Amino acid sequence: MKNKKTVLITGGAGFIGSNLSEKFVEEDWNVIAVDNSITGTIKNFESIKNSPNFSLIEKDVSLPLKIPGKIDLILHLASLASPVKYVEYQIETLWAGSLGTFHTLDLAKEKNAVYLLSSSSEVYGDPKVYPQNEDYWGNVNPIGPRSMYDESKRFAEAAVMAYHRSYNVDTRIIRLFNVYGPKMKIDDGRVVCEFIRRAINKSPIQIYGDGKQTRSLCYIKDTIDAIWLITQTNGFNGEVFNVGNPDEKTMLELAKLVLKHTESKLKIEFLPKRTDDPQRRCPDISKLHKLTGWSPKVNLSEGVKKTIEYYKNQL
Repeated sequence: MKNKKTVLITGGAGFIGSNLSEKFVEEDWNVIAVDNSITGTIKNFESIKNSPNFSLIEKDVSLPLKIPGKIDLILHLASLASPVKYVEYQIETLWAGSLGTFHTLDLAKEKNAVYLLSSSSEVYGDPKVYPQNEDYWGNVNPIGPRSMYDESKRFAEAAVMAYHRSYNVDTRIIRLFNVYGPKMKIDDGRVVCEFIRRAINKSPIQIYGDGKQTRSLCYIKDTIDAIWLITQTNGFNGEVFNVGNPDEKTMLELAKLVLKHTESKLKIEFLPKRTDDPQRRCPDISKLHKLTGWSPKVNLSEGVKKTIEYYKNQL
């Protein structure tokens, strides 16, 4: 094991973190997952919990991290991405993006490790540019009802670039667009699992606004493949990449797809539009595709079907 590379994944018990932990164990890396279990769950480690390559540290990243031994790569995913949770834990969300980012960057500096920040399409806010490329600065309300999450990611990006410029830390930033799929908690509150939860429980699907607002939904396996490529490719020091599926869909289209795959005839209810809810989201992924050849392979219908099967098995 001493000759294997080691990756530290904060938020490792979460939706994306646990899928990444599985990927790195499969690729014969030593994996150290760090999580405080606010939103993550150790059940997500069922397939790797007995692997000699895997270990879990139960800790809050807002506290300093002291990890013995060598670390080759740090993936900072710790955050409360669930709309339900970041409203409930507003201060903790800001801590994860600020203190958590500083502590993991300090560790990367100490260990001379490559550092990847998992940022979000939320840094673009309610965009006025379509599709959004990495050079777009966004249109964000810094004091709105979802600002604790948006601004935690924007601050984290600034901190990463400061360490890159000041201390020559090898950094990469990814901006994830609406990832969905197995291991996301069904009560997470994000749109795919919320629509599926309601359909399975035979409750009307609720859409805020007229349903014409769009998202670009990326299946978890495609997202994991992109992150793997970004971490394993040389020459990406200081780079920022959009990671998402540019196949833009309206919320009404998504709702109808969920009803189709759950064989449900439930009604769709329309509620008042939420404050600061973006009207359109669509990533420009040409930069990542040009440099790595990556593009999403799982279409929305297939991905939603797989996710429904996962939730039905869990329930």
